[in-house]
Amino acid sequence: MNSRFKLSGSGLSLSLLKIILIIQVLLIIYPIAFTVSASFIRENSLSAVGTIPFSKPFSLMQFKRLFSETNYGHWYLNTLKVACMNTVITVFVCSFTGYIFSRFWFPFKKTVMASMLVLQMFPSFIGMVATYVILWKINALNTLWGLVLVYATGSIPYNAWLMKGYFDTVSKDIAEAAYIDGATPFTAFIRVVVPTARPQIVFLALTSFTGPWMDYIFPRLVLRSDEKKTLAVGLFDLINGRSNDNFTMFAAGALLVAIPFIIFFVKGQKSLLMSLAGTGGKE
Repeated sequence: MNSRFKLSGSGLSLSLLKIILIIQVLLIIYPIAFTVSASFIRENSLSAVGTIPFSKPFSLMQFKRLFSETNYGHWYLNTLKVACMNTVITVFVCSFTGYIFSRFWFPFKKTVMASMLVLQMFPSFIGMVATYVILWKINALNTLWGLVLVYATGSIPYNAWLMKGYFDTVSKDIAEAAYIDGATPFTAFIRVVVPTARPQIVFLALTSFTGPWMDYIFPRLVLRSDEKKTLAVGLFDLINGRSNDNFTMFAAGALLVAIPFIIFFVKGQKSLLMSLAGTGGKE
């Protein structure tokens, strides 16, 4: 009797767990399916989509409107430029900074590291007024490089600490072996240490790319003209106002936004998992 009760109890628990997982999957998939369905209908209003996704005739009208009636192509290219430039600068600067903090000693090292850590305690929007004034003084308002400057400098403290923590786990023997072979510290870093830290560098590149991709606050503060807008600002303007008749075109634009995310995460998922697991380059 006890064994039968245990078997029936475990079967009931398994069935309940399956039901909970199915509900969670539906809650996650339904909004995505609704957005995809909304982007492939002819009507402009969301009320025309219907409760059941993909119940309307298939149409590419919203994608045609997106590229013919708006500057979506410019917004997409602007966002891609900002994300790529921010990724390159952040990876380059933070990798070198983290390695220097991890391997070398210099005056006020602990003070600088502590100050970088303290800076991360304050929300970024606290310095928005100062940021605006600085960009105005250097003629960087309504420019993409000004936006990149904000993103790159703002991400240095946290990402430098992130890279330092990872380099602390990398064996010093590999760099010392390169020194014995006649390599300079720079050569040893580029040719020996960087390949070892590849999982963490890929993780840093992914986060640096995705961070500014759909950010709204700073692009709204810095950018003014329509041809300089990023995706977040441009898409929000499509549904902002009294008319609000571009929701399905907004859905089409939001669907295209996901393409770079899919490509980057598919290509870098192995390194990303290694970085999150902390298995790359440990002694």
